[in-house]
Amino acid sequence: MGIVAKQLGIARLQRFLERSEVLGPLFMAPAILYMAAFLGLPFVLAIYFSLTNLTINNIHSGFSFVGLDNFAALFQDSIFQQALRNTLIFAIASQLLSLILGQATALVLMRNFRGKSIMRVLILLPWAVPIALGVLGWKWMYDSLYSIINWTLRALHILGPGQGPNWLGSPDLAMVSIILVHAWKAFPFAAVVFLGALTSIPQDITDAAKVDGAGFFRQMIQVNLPIIAPIVSIGLIFSTVFAFTDMSVVWLLTKGGPINSTHVLGSYAFQTGVMSGDISYGAAISLFLVPILMVAMVLTLRAMRRREL
Repeated sequence: MGIVAKQLGIARLQRFLERSEVLGPLFMAPAILYMAAFLGLPFVLAIYFSLTNLTINNIHSGFSFVGLDNFAALFQDSIFQQALRNTLIFAIASQLLSLILGQATALVLMRNFRGKSIMRVLILLPWAVPIALGVLGWKWMYDSLYSIINWTLRALHILGPGQGPNWLGSPDLAMVSIILVHAWKAFPFAAVVFLGALTSIPQDITDAAKVDGAGFFRQMIQVNLPIIAPIVSIGLIFSTVFAFTDMSVVWLLTKGGPINSTHVLGSYAFQTGVMSGDISYGAAISLFLVPILMVAMVLTLRAMRRREL
């Protein structure tokens, strides 16, 4: 009787676990716990710290609640205002450039040519290699004395002997430089998204467009883009979040210089909260990204939903 009862109990447990309303949450539990521990808890702590006057000096002696004073001080901070403008310029410009390069690369990779497999590997290298290695290579190319870019421009007689822009020493050129490096880092991801989306288009649709006399640009704009828009929009959301939150390119190339002219919100928050020890002010700077990202994602998802309808 005991063995029968045990078997019946195991059978009931199996039937209970196989129910969709039980099995689904059970499989989702590890992901939810991971997000709560590594995303939710730091986010809550950042909100708490931003409402205090916590610094590295009073972390043991005691800190007090100051409300929204840190957020009010942001609008009086000229470096924060510059970092906010730079963040928008950096993210939008690098995303546009990476999308253009990614789509062009995807169209090339759809062709059949010798060495196509090798080219695919080489194109993925900027996205696959550690960001520090890639940025250090670019830092050497941007060097004020040994820049291979300046050497090439002089060899082509575009620049005269001894001439050469200081890529990371001029505020305007430094901003352009970090945008180019981030676009170089991000365009392989855009190429993979575009390649996957374009290859999913049925061949009969492409053939019908050609029969109707649609040229390359008309086919791309009126036929291909409406079909691949949902897939590209998802990739765009991820890449936009990465662009707005990325500080590695800025920190490794310029550390926000010259004269704080290339700071983005991520690098300024890191410099203020970690390097300078003003934890509460750094948390307030980092939290300013949240409403920006929410607005960007809501607009993208709303555009996707309208297109589907």
